[in-house]
Amino acid sequence: MKTWLRELPKVELHLHIEGSLEPELMFSLAARNNVALPYDTVDEVRTAYDFSDLQSFLNLYYQGMRVLHTEQDFHDLAMAYFERAHEEGVVHVELSFDPQAHLNRGVELAVPFEGLRRAMRDAERRWGMTTALIMSFLRDRDASEAMDVLERAAPFYESIDAVGLDSAEVGNPPAKFAAVFERAKALGIPRVAHAGEEGPAAYISEALEVLDICRIDHGVACLQDAELMACLRESQIPLTVCPLSNVRLKVVPTMADHPLPAMIEQGVKVTLNSDDPAYFGGGVLNNYLACFEAFDWDRDLFKQLAGNAIEAAFMPETRRSELLERLSTC
Repeated sequence: MKTWLRELPKVELHLHIEGSLEPELMFSLAARNNVALPYDTVDEVRTAYDFSDLQSFLNLYYQGMRVLHTEQDFHDLAMAYFERAHEEGVVHVELSFDPQAHLNRGVELAVPFEGLRRAMRDAERRWGMTTALIMSFLRDRDASEAMDVLERAAPFYESIDAVGLDSAEVGNPPAKFAAVFERAKALGIPRVAHAGEEGPAAYISEALEVLDICRIDHGVACLQDAELMACLRESQIPLTVCPLSNVRLKVVPTMADHPLPAMIEQGVKVTLNSDDPAYFGGGVLNNYLACFEAFDWDRDLFKQLAGNAIEAAFMPETRRSELLERLSTC
């Protein structure tokens, strides 16, 4: 089954590229950019990956990205992830990045854009891997700052496949960013948002109704609300679920407690993703394997989930048809 799951054409829809920063690369970039780290060894960094909740992870996440300074840094970060993903049978990646976290460190907007775009082109040339870029806003910061970033990103609009909303969810409801997402809609940019990870089911409903999103990131709280579940079944809005992340951040106690089986049984369109693979136990393949070990799903169900991701991806229709055809032969 592990071999078959590796060969299954998988699509990653929920990937924070800064969260793919492995400790070895963190130390390498720290040396390159003369950045002091609060750790002496790779093992010390990995020991710190014992999170009590989302905020405890975010503290380390933002600390780690301090080593990213140049276009080459962002290129190398993305290429390291793309190579690992390719080895795991991932054929399309949608990478989110957090420009505010870099702007606030004095890293200009063009730096991550140019570095990531170059890596995306290189990944397609090297492995035939297609990609999409999602510019995410930090929900624990002022909405006015997000609006400013959206306007400053004008030279790169053609490179932005969607805008997103991430970071600390509790106390930062989707409606806080209504004007920002309305502006993105006016610009013709698709919209996605984290909702219902640590926040309540009401945040999922609010993201759908107020932000007019086409995809929900996480969404595992949906089972709290029967009316929302009916809406998700009818609309087939995709949810980009990240099971290993949910366990690591104590959203659920164990994989066996994860609501994924109930979500699938009730007709919700879910996909499997890694979120921040360097911190949460590996990439997409590890998430597929964890679900197999916990739920003993058969091949047909995994093909359904892989197909959901292909259907929900930001990609040309010719590529979508190609991948669905490839999937059908597995």
